[in-house]
Amino acid sequence: MASRKASDVFVECLEAEGVRHVFGIPGEETLDLNESFSRSSIDFIPVRHEQGGAYMADVYGRLTGRAGVCLGTLGPGALNLVTGVADAFLDRAPLVSLTGQGDLERMHKESHQYIDLLRVMRPITKWNARLSDPAIIPEVVRKAFKVAEGEKPGATHIELPEDVMAAQIDAEPLPRRRQARPEPAARELLKAADLVRGAINPVALAGNGVVRANAAPALREFVRATGIPVAETFMGKGLVSPDSPKALGTVGLQAGDYTMAGFDEADVVVAIGYDLVEHAPEHWNPKRDKRIICVDSVPAETDAYFMPEVELVGDIYNVLTRLAEECRHVPHEGGSAKLRDVVLGRFEQAKDDEHFPMQPPRALYDIRRALGRQDILISDVGLHKLWIARMFPAYEPNTVLIANGLAGMGFALPAAIAAKLVHPDRNVVAVNGDGGFLMNSQELETAVRLRTPFVTVIWENRSYGSIVWKQEKRFGGHFGTDFANPDFVKLAEGYGLPGWRCESADDFGERLREALRLDVPSLIVLPIDYSIDVAISEELGTETVAT
Repeated sequence: MASRKASDVFVECLEAEGVRHVFGIPGEETLDLNESFSRSSIDFIPVRHEQGGAYMADVYGRLTGRAGVCLGTLGPGALNLVTGVADAFLDRAPLVSLTGQGDLERMHKESHQYIDLLRVMRPITKWNARLSDPAIIPEVVRKAFKVAEGEKPGATHIELPEDVMAAQIDAEPLPRRRQARPEPAARELLKAADLVRGAINPVALAGNGVVRANAAPALREFVRATGIPVAETFMGKGLVSPDSPKALGTVGLQAGDYTMAGFDEADVVVAIGYDLVEHAPEHWNPKRDKRIICVDSVPAETDAYFMPEVELVGDIYNVLTRLAEECRHVPHEGGSAKLRDVVLGRFEQAKDDEHFPMQPPRALYDIRRALGRQDILISDVGLHKLWIARMFPAYEPNTVLIANGLAGMGFALPAAIAAKLVHPDRNVVAVNGDGGFLMNSQELETAVRLRTPFVTVIWENRSYGSIVWKQEKRFGGHFGTDFANPDFVKLAEGYGLPGWRCESADDFGERLREALRLDVPSLIVLPIDYSIDVAISEELGTETVAT
């Protein structure tokens, strides 16, 4: 075996993992690595800020199930990755972050740009390691991907000291192996089936884990076979068609959501792929009186309000299929569609709303009309996210992407780039507030360079809308939330992409359909009126529990 540069071996290990793209910014400490990328099959995509690259890797992993990869140099470059890495960690998206570092010989003392990145990354990764010796490269890379992609997936980190990557080494990549999934014991399955069959008013709560497991078909068959109605979390949107008679709607915004979805009367809750990081169980089990069946890929988190009577740990698709077979002969007839009916009723009414600046329901109605069922809507974080989570009908999983665990602003634009790389045949619309958009607006240049044709929609109200909303509710006024904006149309033109400002309610739908026909990215500015409450109805309660 011929001796080769360690950075070449490292890149070969990435190729063996099936890596197609690396999103990042090169630095002086990653010169050898970037030179190795230039001679590889991997497409290195320079971004305009490391946070944007991390978000791209996050969404790439979320949509493919294979770890997205992002790169930053040491010090400031590495620290700029942190928000996107943490987002992947809390939203269970497989991601491998790579950071440069100074030579090993200067890590024991004060040194230019040196930060202990292993300590920085430890709270926001499942595992992280320093390449302290070139000989360990194959093992470290294989473990980083294995851990990142294993349930529950998340972020890992590899630190690359400059002198180690420049060294010579004789090594080869380790092969990928398919990870085995456990299966629940038959007695646990029968115990869960007995609970379901004996329930008076069972409900199901489906979350992000069902999406990750590609288990929507199994969930839909479970609902059909058992008659149990199902509510979705924000990140579970699209698991059940909103026009299904067993769809309870999306829960997690208002205190009254769970009441209107029938959780108050429920005696048994089947929690399926439910991540507690999405929404705390105390909101739907405040009296701790529900009998809970947990169907998930790993054992349940310990929470005083979430103490499952039965845990079915394994491949969610297979577990749901087996449980449906056991419960098929005693279908349930219950379920409250009140939440769904209130929300979708308001959504349907919006088609005739000529108010301008536009109100959120009409804007979402026009977006839904312009997109097919497999097309993708990406939400940034802000008041618009609550409207999208609450109201936008999703017909398939992973067609409405919401950053919900960490909930960091600036997510949507980089996410749209990754979505188009994964699904070039689908339309993609990214909805941003004017606050969040400017946090990563520089990635418009990346989108133009890559020719990823998606539509950026900016809901403009010149304030941090969700904070205004909460301040008004609590204090009767708002403070420290207002700002001015640049001319977004001229900003788009400066990046070389078409942009429009809507002047009427009817203008938006026409502009959006025109933009979706283009083969280049585009931007639409939509003045928005948030004067109507996202709660929609007093029946839904006044206490807000989502952010």
